[in-house]
This record gives sequence, C-alpha cells and structure tokens, in this order.
Amino acid sequence: MTVHTGQSTAKAAGEGARGRGRATGERPGRLRRALSTHWYAWTMVAPVVIVLGVIIGWPLGRGIYLSLTDANERNVGRTIGANHIDATYKFVGLDNYVDVLNDPIFVQRLMWTVVWTVCCVSATFLLGLVLANMLNREFRGRAAYRMMLILPWAVPGFVSVFAWRFLFNRDNGLLNKVLDGGGISAVPWLDDPTWAKFSVIAVNVWLGVPFMMVALLGGLQSIPGELYEAAEMDGAGPWKRFLYITVPGLRSVSSTVILLSTIWTFNMFPVIFLLTRGGPGDSTEILVTQAFRQAFVESPRDFAGSATWGVLILAVLMIFAFVYRRSLRKQGEVW
Repeated sequence: MTVHTGQSTAKAAGEGARGRGRATGERPGRLRRALSTHWYAWTMVAPVVIVLGVIIGWPLGRGIYLSLTDANERNVGRTIGANHIDATYKFVGLDNYVDVLNDPIFVQRLMWTVVWTVCCVSATFLLGLVLANMLNREFRGRAAYRMMLILPWAVPGFVSVFAWRFLFNRDNGLLNKVLDGGGISAVPWLDDPTWAKFSVIAVNVWLGVPFMMVALLGGLQSIPGELYEAAEMDGAGPWKRFLYITVPGLRSVSSTVILLSTIWTFNMFPVIFLLTRGGPGDSTEILVTQAFRQAFVESPRDFAGSATWGVLILAVLMIFAFVYRRSLRKQGEVW
C-alpha cells in the first residue's frame, strides 16, 4: 500500500512537472494575452489610434524627414500648368540643426519664448486661482459672474485678438481714448517693442484665465468642507487654511493645468501673429511664428529650415515635460 502510494505520488509529480513545462513552453506572449483578454477595448481604441497616426504621425514623420534635407520653394516637386517638375532636394543630415543651433536668432527667439511662456502661465494661474476662490463662495449672482468670466473662452480666439487689436490702436483705440480723457498721452501699445510684449502677454492672459479658473474651481469644490471647518475650530486663520488645505488640495489639478498651459502658450501662434505679426521688427517673434515665417512668408520659402525649427520646438517641450514629470514624482505626485 505504501509503495503504491509513493509510485502514485511520483507519477503525479512527474505529470505535473511535464504539464508545467508544456504550459511554460506554450505560454502566449504578453501582447497576445492582453489582446485576447481585452480585445473589445483594443477594438474600440483602434480607430482613434489609426486616425491620430494619420493626422499626427504622418506630418510629424514628414517634418522630421524634411528637416534632414535642403528642401525649399525652388527644389521641391511641383506642377506648373501641364508641366510637372520633379523634386531635386537632397539629404543633408544634421546640417540644418547645426545651422539653427549656431544661429543667434534661435537663442533670441528661445529666450523671448521662455519669458513669454513664464509670464503668461504665472499671471494666468494667479488670476485664475484668485477668481476661483472668489467664485467658490456663496453670494448673489454667482452664476452670472461665472458666465461672464467664461465668456472670453467661448469667443473664437481670432475674434478676441482682432478686438484687442482695435482697442490697442494708437490713434483710434478705446484705451488711448480713455487715457487721453485723463490727460495722459497716447501709449504706443503695438508700435513700441516693450509695450508690444506687454500687450501680447496681456491678451494671452485674458484668453487663458477662464480655462485656469474653471479647472481650479473644480479642484476647490473637490476639497471636503469639513477640513476647513476643523481648521477654523482649531484657530487657523484664512491664510493658514489656504496654505495648508487649499494649496495641497489643488496640487494634482495645478500640476496638470500648468503643464497644459505651458505647452499651449509655448505654441500660441494666433495671439502673436494676429496682434503684432512678430513686430515691431521682430521683437515679439516666438519660435513657432519664426517657423511659420520661414515656411510661408520669406522668399524663397525654406521648408527644411521651418521643419527644423518645428522639430526643435517639439524637442524642447518633450524635455520640459520629462523634467516636469520627474519633479512631480519626487514630490509624491503620480503622473
């Protein structure tokens, strides 16, 4: 009886080992398991991935390729009437990147773009936070105030910029009319480099505050009111309640909206181009408007140079996002 039991146990152990070996050898890959388990989710996501790949992936790949060539208006393929002219541009490797990075214009554009982005995001965040705190309290007409503050966000951007361009007009603008009524001489809002920089920042902040306010207001309303009541009972004043309850409670929302606002502002083409067209001179030109100017304004149009500027803009934003993400992870934020 004992011998039979031992043989049965050994036989079962051997079969189990062989079974595990077969299972290990026939184990499907990680991707195959994910597809077989979540095939429905992958089916739903596939059309979006394909569309994004076509809309974003193809232009991005084409831009990277052009940045490695000497393509311009004179050597690209084109059709004139019934005649087709083949492309004659050639591959030049990283020469375009070396030329752009060694060009002092790139440093100038980059420095002003960084200053423009930091000023706009900082002012937008502070104003949005102040307005969100005000609208988070109960008072008569709060809904009407919310609607009025969201209005700049609802108006198309180019309409808002053209309206501000009219307001900033040196001779007939409303702002200078008001100043003239107070005995103050007209301000060259868009004709002086310093005032032009102030003007584009002010317009961009005006356009960006509603988004920041709505996002932060949602974050404020997610903070439990019991925390404020407990802090008030413990004798904490308004500043301490804001510092130790509001700020930590808004940390996750703030990190997201700051990142999004930074990316949007860094690439904010409409405000600069429609308000000042990079002027006066080139004082308000940022990286993205410089890329546009090379591809569509200057003659001959430099497609390779413009693509190089675009790839460098993408690289700068990717580096910023990577560093920003690492700093958040060190602070305990999961992003």
